[in-house]
Amino acid sequence: MAACLISATALCLSNTATGQEVAEIPFNNAPTGSAALGGGIRFGQNQYFDSQNEDERTFDLIPLYLYEGKWLFARGTMGGVHFVNNDNWELSAIAKWRFQDLNPDSNEFYEGLEERDQTLDAGLQVISTREWGELRLSWVTDTLDNHNGQEVQFTYRYRFHAGPWSLSPYVTVAWQDENLTNYYYGVSESEATPERLAYDTGESQWLGVGLNTAWQMTDRITWFANIGFGGADSSIANSPLTQEEGYSQAFVGGTYTFGNAIKPDYIIDSERRGEWSWRVNYGYQADGNIISEIDQGDFSKSTIADTNIAGLTLSRLLADGDRIDFLGKVAMFRHYEKDEGNENFWSWAAYILVQGTGYSPWSKKELFRLGFGFGMSYAQNIPIAEQLKQTGEGAAGNSSNFLNYLELSVDFPLKRASKANWLQKCYAGLTVVHRSGIFGTSDILGDVSGGSDWITAHLECKV
Repeated sequence: MAACLISATALCLSNTATGQEVAEIPFNNAPTGSAALGGGIRFGQNQYFDSQNEDERTFDLIPLYLYEGKWLFARGTMGGVHFVNNDNWELSAIAKWRFQDLNPDSNEFYEGLEERDQTLDAGLQVISTREWGELRLSWVTDTLDNHNGQEVQFTYRYRFHAGPWSLSPYVTVAWQDENLTNYYYGVSESEATPERLAYDTGESQWLGVGLNTAWQMTDRITWFANIGFGGADSSIANSPLTQEEGYSQAFVGGTYTFGNAIKPDYIIDSERRGEWSWRVNYGYQADGNIISEIDQGDFSKSTIADTNIAGLTLSRLLADGDRIDFLGKVAMFRHYEKDEGNENFWSWAAYILVQGTGYSPWSKKELFRLGFGFGMSYAQNIPIAEQLKQTGEGAAGNSSNFLNYLELSVDFPLKRASKANWLQKCYAGLTVVHRSGIFGTSDILGDVSGGSDWITAHLECKV
């Protein structure tokens, strides 16, 4: 399998019949309350002409934000809300990212085409799990007004388990309506040339097969490697935009599970089970980056954007330890950028924070806490600092509302300074808020390189 991945000649970003299945990771059967972080790399060969753009990446890094709750779930490239969720049935409203796109700059043959964008599909999914295997039926439609089409997909999968190893072969069929098919494979009259005739695809049918594998290295660490192959009917094969009749996909990576993991009984001390906290913070746009500048003590204000941010964060303990805690957090931030011509707007973040506690070597009393958080952020508007850094004058980058989220924090227990009852479970300190695109390596983050940072003061209290 490693040889197949290394020899892949073109980045496969399609979300065709095997797309969702190849992207499935071993988390869907996690106990309620589980949360995890991870990452994966996508490889493969699609049906479009090979890229002639030397600057085009040959892989796609996908950050994985994972959560399995009673009602809400996030499974990497798909998430949603459960209506029914038991051992035999799962009925959910889902949203999943469609990675398929076509960049006209990838090959001179595509010159003059309009760009085909990735999008977010949403719909319904039902899963039936029995001893003889798993049946999955889904229906989705476009939510971002790109292809404006629909897809129905049916998959059968059987899971084999042998100690820490698991194998799950699958077969899947899909139907895509004319709008969806034509968006990615059709050629309009305005795009037609003598070498590239106008073409209306009509609807399409897809067939795919594949194999997903996983190795549970520890109770918390899992590695996976998935591969799939498939193709479509003549409506795709006859398109002037395609070179190959079939496609291949691969997805490899790993996850680290926090919280209710494999042995939920030892994860949280009974005295701290269900522990929550709230935090408020306020601060200014920073000039430096969270890594290599702010973490080295550079707290200077931005020279390109004079903006402020205020936030409210709720936190729940996922796993505790003598010195390290893992917490699940959701935050909402108000960005004050009206004076910079960007209006005021909201952003939201969901992330996991690793928090360490320092104690006095003499009294063994708590002295401070250090935290590092990783997750995802969505902003109503692109922050002005990101606009100026990524797409401003002299820049040649992309921008995205959805980006990766990082956080650094340090605080001190207020009970060390006051005996007031309401302060005994409260902390005051600094939080650095950061949005970025992981150096332009991730399509789901808009291929953004660079980000924005804010330095804030905070007050946090446990409840």
